[in-house]
This record gives sequence, C-alpha cells and structure tokens, in this order.
Amino acid sequence: MTPHPPAGTGPLRLPTPGGEPVFYQPRTEPVARNAAGPAPTSRTIFSAAHVVADPLADVGPEGPAAVDWETTLAFRHHLWSHGLGVAEAMDTAQRGMGLDWGGAAELIRRSAAEARSVGGLIACGVGTDQLAPGTGTTLKEVRAAYEEQLELVETAGAQPILMASRALAAVADGPEEYAETYGHLLHQATEPVILHWLGPMFDPALEGYWGSSDLDAATETFLSVITDHADKIDGIKVSLLDADREIALRRRLPDGVRCYTGDDFNYPELIAGDDQGFSHALLGVFDPLAPLAAEATRLLDTGDTDGFRAVLDPTVPLARHLFAAPTRYYKTGVVLLAWLAGHQDHFTMVGGLQSARSLPHLAHAYRLADELGLFPDPELAAARMRQLLAVHGVTS
Repeated sequence: MTPHPPAGTGPLRLPTPGGEPVFYQPRTEPVARNAAGPAPTSRTIFSAAHVVADPLADVGPEGPAAVDWETTLAFRHHLWSHGLGVAEAMDTAQRGMGLDWGGAAELIRRSAAEARSVGGLIACGVGTDQLAPGTGTTLKEVRAAYEEQLELVETAGAQPILMASRALAAVADGPEEYAETYGHLLHQATEPVILHWLGPMFDPALEGYWGSSDLDAATETFLSVITDHADKIDGIKVSLLDADREIALRRRLPDGVRCYTGDDFNYPELIAGDDQGFSHALLGVFDPLAPLAAEATRLLDTGDTDGFRAVLDPTVPLARHLFAAPTRYYKTGVVLLAWLAGHQDHFTMVGGLQSARSLPHLAHAYRLADELGLFPDPELAAARMRQLLAVHGVTS
C-alpha cells in the first residue's frame, strides 16, 4: 500500500443529514487488538467479501467489471488470517450490482485456488445471473443456469451456496415450482450446500421468493425443501433482518442442518444463542469487522458469552448504519471502510457504486468506525477521510 497522504491537523468537519456540520477529533493511536489466529471452534464464521475495482481501467458502469485481482485476493488472505471463512461471489462482492457472471466465475476460480494454498475455508455463490433479464426465461433455462454455476463451484473445490435467483423469482408460478427447482439442484449437488434466503430489502427483485409475499407461507415452503433434502443441506443462510423469525426458523431445522445468520442488525444475540440453540454466521458486515468478529468468537469458544457480547454489541450501531435502507447499497460503506483501513489504495467500486451513498452517510460511517477503534492506522484513516471531504468541497 502507498504511504500516508499528508495529514491535516485538528478535527474533521463532517457533514450531517441535517446540513449542519459536526467537528470530530479523530483517534491518533490504534486500539490494541488480538493478533490474527486460528479459526474459532464454537461457531463457523464466514465473512462475505467485497471486490476491489481497478481504478485505472477505462470502463463505464455498464461494462464488464474491471477487478484489481491482487488486492482483491490479498483481502481474502486478511480474512483467512483471522480464522474466518470467505463467502465468495455473494452480494457483498456486488454480484448482480456491477459484477457479472464472467467476473464472478473468475473470482470463484482465483479465490478457491488461494484458499487451497493456505487451507482457508471458502464457500461460493451459485446463481443464475448469466441469464439476461427480461428475455423470456423459462424454468428449464433457470435450472440449467444454476447447474452450470454449481458445476463450476464444485470443480473449483469450494462449498456451494445456492443463492436466491432473480430469474426464478420472475418465472416461478407458485411454491411448487420453487420446491421442484431446488429439489433438482440438491439432487445434483455432490456435497451438502448452504441454502440462501435473501430478503427483498437486499434485492427488491426477490419479493415473493418461495412463492409468496407472506413470509409465514414462504417459510413453510422453505422448510419443506430443507426437510425433504436435509442430507444435502449443510445449513441455511437467512437474510431477512428479523431476529425473531430467524430464531423460530432455527428451532424448526432438522438435526444436522445449521443456521448461518445473515442478519446484519442482530448478529450478536443470534450468534450467542440461547438455551435452545444458536446461529453460525455468514455476514457482509464481517468484511469490515473481521478482527473484532474473530476476537469475539474466540471468547465464545471459552464459554465467555459476556465477553463475546462486550466486543460485538458496540459494533451494532455501525452495522445498522451501513445496512440502512436502501439496504442493497451497504457495499459502498463496506468499501469505504476497507479504503480507510488501508486494505486498498482508493475508494472506487465496480459499476461506479462509490456514489451510491451520500457524503453525510459516509462521514458518519467513518466516525462510528473510528470511535470503535476499528482502523489499524487511525491517522491514515483520518487523512484519507480528509481527502474525501476535500473532493466534495468540505475543508476543515
């Protein structure tokens, strides 16, 4: 990474949604963190990882994604170094929001190879995004698209995550066609998969998934697929931002099927669990929070639930801010924090998505992260934030 840009002095003038700026004095010293270490033992923790764009590529928002492969893969090694698994080519990687299937396929191949080189845990998204939207897709075409991606992920040596499909949502006529499609795919899978239910707050095109906009009815269809194919399902990832619904669903899972929380609002309580069980994790918010997530879960390994909550509970305001509506644009804040933390040299995203959040939103994300002591080099983070403000005409 490049050296620090020249640092300003004094507090940062941070814009706010109300229009009146606030003056914030950044940290000057990093917070001591436990060093990277082995994977937690009490929970399986995946971080869904972002991709790093190539800022010098001559591409537009509608063109194929230009990825900085070296920096993208280095970030995966950062996650593995903390003992976390990598959930690859998911929505955090801008799948369907800047990263097309060609780019996702290359990402899967490269990341799976890197995982093998270090013994890192990896699972990869299987979808249908090679199908062009609005082209009269049929159920047969949806199934074939899923099969193509499933074969690629399994050939790469990664665990498949069967993601929700926009194409299936558009063409399926009721819960029976969801059950038939998923049943066929699960029969094809050679090893147990993770089944992913992504709610419409993350992708509006998934409204009515599992054949109904009534979440209770959709849950029954989802559970019937799981029960009928439990031997082919390692676990389910639930991304509905509803802790009570996830807990109720978790308690009804067949023996041996895990629940991986995808709830970026309520993850501490869901991972900690209760006397009837707990959730593992597959979370986009653990991209910026990886060191804290690993530190907290290792405390849980020792039975120290209070210590676990003491580390993770203070991160929830940042998570809720990053994932505020419209939730699908949370990736912008995630990449901002990766830049401020020194994991990449620029704040540029594939598809130009760095413009998807307002400057006040980004400024508040910076402040919440700095107050947590999230940045390994707070002076670098402050200098970069000062640069971003200056580009927008805000000077201290």
